[in-house]
Amino acid sequence: MNNLPIRLIALLLGMCAAQRHVQVQEGPLVRAEGYHITIWCNVSGYLASTQQNFEWSIYLPSAPERQIQIVSTNDPDYPYAVYGDRVRNKEVYIERIDGDSALLHITNLQLGDTGEYECHTPNTESTYWGSYNAKGNLTVIQDTLSAVSVSQTLNKVEGDSLELICEVSKQTSQHTHVAVAWYLQKGDQNLKVISLTRDFILRSGESYKQRQASGDVRLDKVGVTSFKLTIYKLQAFDQGEFYCEAREWIQDPDRSWYTIATKRTDKTIVNIKATDKNFNVQLENERRVFTVGDTMELRCTIEAQNIQDRYFSVLWIFNGTPIANIGRNAVPTVKVEYTTRDHLGYVRFAKETDTTYLLKIYHVLLEDSGKYHCRATEHEKTVTGEFIARDTNKSTKVLINVQPIKSSLTTTVTSNTTKVLEGNSLQFNCDARSAIRSHSRLSVTWQLINKQKQVTDIISLEQDGTQVIGTLYRKRVANGDLMLTKQRPDSFLLQLYNSVMLDDGEYVCTVAEWIMNVGGDWQQIGEQSAHIIAVVTPLETGFSVTAITRTPSVIYNNAFELQCFIRPAYPSRVSVSVTWKFQPAGSRSNYDIIIFAHDKSISWGDKATNFTNKTMVIKAMSNNVRLVVSKASDLEAGKYQCIAELWHQNQMDQWVRKTSKSSNILEVKIKPPDCRLKVNQIKRNIVVKENDNIHLDCIITNQTRPDSQFSVQWYVQKSLEKDDKLILISNRDYVVEYKDWLGRDKRKERLQAEKALSGHYTLVLLKADVDDSGKYYCHVEEWLLNPNNIWYKAGENISGLTTVTVQRPESNLETVKTERNIMVPEDSQILLECKISNRTNLDSQLSVFWYAQRTLEQDRHPILSLNRNSVFEYGSSENNSASLRDRLQFEKTTNELYSLTLQKATTSDTGSYFCYVEEWLLDPNDVWYKLGEDQSGLTTVTVQQPEFKMQVDKTELNISIPEKDLFQLCCNVTHRTQDNSQFAVSWFVWKVKEGADQKETVLKVDHNSVFGFDVSLDGAEGMKDRLQLERPSNGLYSLTVQDSASSDTGNYYCHVEEWIQNANNIWYKLGEDESGLVMVTVQDKGSSLQEAICSNDALFYFIFFYPFPIFGVLLIAILLTRYKTLNSQKKSDGKNGVPLLWIKEPAVTYSPTSLEPPDFRIGPGSLG
Repeated sequence: MNNLPIRLIALLLGMCAAQRHVQVQEGPLVRAEGYHITIWCNVSGYLASTQQNFEWSIYLPSAPERQIQIVSTNDPDYPYAVYGDRVRNKEVYIERIDGDSALLHITNLQLGDTGEYECHTPNTESTYWGSYNAKGNLTVIQDTLSAVSVSQTLNKVEGDSLELICEVSKQTSQHTHVAVAWYLQKGDQNLKVISLTRDFILRSGESYKQRQASGDVRLDKVGVTSFKLTIYKLQAFDQGEFYCEAREWIQDPDRSWYTIATKRTDKTIVNIKATDKNFNVQLENERRVFTVGDTMELRCTIEAQNIQDRYFSVLWIFNGTPIANIGRNAVPTVKVEYTTRDHLGYVRFAKETDTTYLLKIYHVLLEDSGKYHCRATEHEKTVTGEFIARDTNKSTKVLINVQPIKSSLTTTVTSNTTKVLEGNSLQFNCDARSAIRSHSRLSVTWQLINKQKQVTDIISLEQDGTQVIGTLYRKRVANGDLMLTKQRPDSFLLQLYNSVMLDDGEYVCTVAEWIMNVGGDWQQIGEQSAHIIAVVTPLETGFSVTAITRTPSVIYNNAFELQCFIRPAYPSRVSVSVTWKFQPAGSRSNYDIIIFAHDKSISWGDKATNFTNKTMVIKAMSNNVRLVVSKASDLEAGKYQCIAELWHQNQMDQWVRKTSKSSNILEVKIKPPDCRLKVNQIKRNIVVKENDNIHLDCIITNQTRPDSQFSVQWYVQKSLEKDDKLILISNRDYVVEYKDWLGRDKRKERLQAEKALSGHYTLVLLKADVDDSGKYYCHVEEWLLNPNNIWYKAGENISGLTTVTVQRPESNLETVKTERNIMVPEDSQILLECKISNRTNLDSQLSVFWYAQRTLEQDRHPILSLNRNSVFEYGSSENNSASLRDRLQFEKTTNELYSLTLQKATTSDTGSYFCYVEEWLLDPNDVWYKLGEDQSGLTTVTVQQPEFKMQVDKTELNISIPEKDLFQLCCNVTHRTQDNSQFAVSWFVWKVKEGADQKETVLKVDHNSVFGFDVSLDGAEGMKDRLQLERPSNGLYSLTVQDSASSDTGNYYCHVEEWIQNANNIWYKLGEDESGLVMVTVQDKGSSLQEAICSNDALFYFIFFYPFPIFGVLLIAILLTRYKTLNSQKKSDGKNGVPLLWIKEPAVTYSPTSLEPPDFRIGPGSLG
């Protein structure tokens, strides 16, 4: 047990040591798309297997609560389908570092990899303790890093300078740094020349440290994104391929820097020659294939040191034949074959720079195909100033291929007037496209193919701008009804005005492409045609009439407008007549409102009298007729229709009706104005006292018109009633109608409806009662006059609720709270007072209740109640009520003092008493209700028992007797509390058994003279038949043990309980006491009589001084009473199966110290 704390501490330390902890790389991490990333995960604090497993998952920003499994070291089926292919392709995998550490690899990051990554380590112990997973965020951004350097080949000579520019830029929104480095690649070896680190520090490579220190190698930032490498005094070592590398760095949360993007530029080849007289010749050109008419350029480049101080001539050779020579003075000499082209400007030979010589042929021909090369000769100037040819080098041959011209002409025709009405215009666009448009010209021809497949030339435009008109269209061109316009060099517009039915058919646009040859003649190289169909419909085709209105629903007295649209729009040679018809609402017949004739005359219909004074008719255009009706009323509600007739003039200038059309039907509804009635919606809470008046307001805050009239209805909502109750109605003429909410007898005398101001209505409810509590509101109806002077209900609204709470008077009832303590003896009176110190109303009535809580009881119970009608009720049960009625006495001394007397007090009355008072008032409906209640202070009553005065003789005796003799045990009550008290007497003995004291019960006699034995003990069981009890007097008891045995040896004493009777005739134990010990020794027969007598002083005196007179008297008494004793035994037999050992006799004066025996004895009997 002493080691338990140590073990607990050790156990706790072990648990702490074994607590698992998982860590992942601190986030958030930012990486670029397309690159490789690793995220580490470590686990510690485990006890079992050193080989831990790792499982990676991701939570995407679009679904942060959903786990997507990526990869696991243990379960090959762990990945979800979205990551399955990437795991199988090893694009995503886990690399173990050791047993408890691993790296997650994603070799090709995607933007969709952004999310929260979770590393989970499955438990390897039998219990769970610690953390098993950890999370970190990863953001994948686009790779915006760019590094650009022009790819070129530079030929340098030792000692020259080299300058290279690297353009580096990024568009990353995160805070990143850029590092730039220049490298020289020599074979498989990459040498760093110089770099600018992410911390803006210049660092040179090992091979360039000294030259950078001397200033021969520099890296300068010459712009926002430009980084220039400069190398002075080039050396042969510098020959190779230079490139620029840019790196974008970001700082992670753990303060470490990480490269998120890397870019390399194209390489620049730098050739460095030693300083000598050698030179190279190269022929450069961008194209090898040309088309007849193109321009060809060839450049001959000489590579030499200090070329500006040297002299060269260049000879151009075509198919092995020299064609031109450019001398050392840059003057060209052209051979005979090219003299003509040179004079016409179709060929040019020139020296562009010290190193570059140009051959340029304009308008190449097929015969220009062949092999070209150049030959350079260096001329050395002698001391005399003459020049001599020194060395000659030639370039490689370049094969030039000149192909004939192929036309790529395409033609399209478009039009937005392919379907027109007779008399309208037709318009067509013909667009051509050609790949050689810069060297060619276009011609266009328009033709018409009618429905009979007859082809008619309309008009054409030649490549030189000449216009040719077809025979049938010359008059229309003269009238301005036909036009052909060249909008652009490759776009032609054909326009036909005032179309006729003969213009219906298929239109063909034919475009030809022409070029001019070297001799100045036009040569057609291609032709393309495009077709389009045009439909010219008759005049009456498409004739339609549409009626519209923006006001199908009109408010009283407002205006509405109807429009009649005629389609299509006709020219002036066509006229349209318009008639508006009207069918009133609810009627089946219609009539004309107004008629616009084709000759521009206007006439009203015969039945349109209600329209003439309020209608305005407007004919805005030839195809639009508007009908505007003002001051709308119910008479104008109905259906409207527009009917149009198409008229045209014939060749004799006469108007002829061609067709007639009816529009759709428009239904116009005339309705009253929208109701703008608003009633105050403010919610109110009113608290009034009973019998006060309730004032309710109904305020109209907005109305539709100033002349509106209102009907007001008052309602109330009751919490316990399903429907709202209607109180009264005040109509628009302010006639009040009372409803039966309060009953017919009281509805008028308690309600007052008033109209204090315009729009302000008041309802007063007199003499409020608690039943009037509820939620009140008014329902308002607004009435208006329509344009025909008829009243109609415009709308209705409900006010906010007014919550009315009718409260009864606050209770001021107070009782005296003074605490009292009363101590009274048994059988006396207990006076309980209930005093009212304050009450709400002198007219109120009181109910008084007395309660008691006994000392040994937990619950309180009523003892008396007096209700407001002066009706008494005793106790809480019938038995209790009967007993209390005899003991309780009530008295009302004053209106404020109530007294209750409890007579014949007993100890069971001990406890706490208080009164509980209820105050009752009469409400306005003459109904009594309880207003309040209060409780008095506690009166603690203690009923005391009589003082315990009983005493038992404490004299101790020693008795030594031989076996088979008897011994007597006396129990003498010397004092008692009351004369009528009774005693319960018990004898006990202490014996030594097996070395320990043991208490045994000899005999018990209760206060009702009922005997009892402790039959479980051997000693007492053995004595049962050997006991004889005598009661010489009321307080003296004598117990004789006959036929004693050695087992009777022990210390004997008696225990006495005093019982008295209370006022309710109930016996209870008042107290108890014990006698002194009588030490009895029973000797075996083997011991001498002399030793027994001499060893016990009491026995000695008893033998030699008392025996003869005592035994003489006892013998006489026994003989005289033998007969009576036997009869008495028979009568008392039956209580608990034990004979009664005495009868009540007059008290006999006896003292245990007296030498004389008592005068009267009760005869011996057996305890059978």
